[in-house]
Amino acid sequence: MTTQTLPPPTHKAPQPPQPSQPSQPPPAPPYEASSEDLRALARRHGLTVSGARPSLPAYARQIWSRRDFITAFASARLTAQYSQARLGQVWQVMTPLLNAAVYYLIFGVLMDAKEGVADYVPFLITGIFVWTFTSNTILAGTRAISGNLGLVRALHFPRASLPISLSLQQLQQLLLSLAVLVVILFGLGEFPTWSWLLAVPALLCQALFNTGVALVLARLAARTPDISQLMPFVLRTWMYASGAMWSIQNLASSGRFPDGVVLALQCNPAAVYIDLMRFALIESYTSAQLPPHVWALAAGWALLAFGGGFIWFWKAEETYGRG
Repeated sequence: MTTQTLPPPTHKAPQPPQPSQPSQPPPAPPYEASSEDLRALARRHGLTVSGARPSLPAYARQIWSRRDFITAFASARLTAQYSQARLGQVWQVMTPLLNAAVYYLIFGVLMDAKEGVADYVPFLITGIFVWTFTSNTILAGTRAISGNLGLVRALHFPRASLPISLSLQQLQQLLLSLAVLVVILFGLGEFPTWSWLLAVPALLCQALFNTGVALVLARLAARTPDISQLMPFVLRTWMYASGAMWSIQNLASSGRFPDGVVLALQCNPAAVYIDLMRFALIESYTSAQLPPHVWALAAGWALLAFGGGFIWFWKAEETYGRG
């Protein structure tokens, strides 16, 4: 019997450790430009932030360059205002005339406010027409932004164009009403004199004042729409304090109120512009019925309201139509 011998087991020699391969460094992140670099790049190529507020002089130049749009927008709004009414534009004159008739019944007849007022009918109609200009301009200003949000959000233009255009619309409407007022004055025996020319600077001052107040309220109402609901009550109170239906001069001579109250009523800007228009158009309304320094008051109120209102509105230029 043959015996087979198995070969001795072979052992593999241990392999020396292989040196580890060096790990590859991670890829470098892409370069990200800092905000300072982006601003410098934008300045180099003349780019600006969309919707950013321009400087005040640049803003004024932008509005002046859009004067055609402002006048066209005002005329279009004036034409469309009564487009659904059968009488159309006749209501532009009928509304203040009907108001004057109602106030004549209440103040002239029932309350006897015409006592001591010469030519009370021209006195009343002039006061109502002039007050309506101020009232309607301010009410339009409260809806200048909120009532034109589609236009504000769709197009880039200086937003002050809207309240300025609405103020111009009310001025155009007043001029139509004044044409009827002149006819009424003719019928009541009032004929043109050189003093009628004073109506031009008086209306200019009033238009500037109304526009400034409209700019202020346009900014306020853009953030707080409830202001437009409150303004009719404020304006009604202001009208009663402005002497549109009664004579502040008669109140002053009655001695029933302190001098400070009478002075405040006389310096009331709405009363100042009403007094100037009466002085210009009504022969019996003399300079003795005007408050002291009336032209300085008229110009001061106009410059203060328009300048302050324009700057106040401009400071929030980039916020309109957002949120």
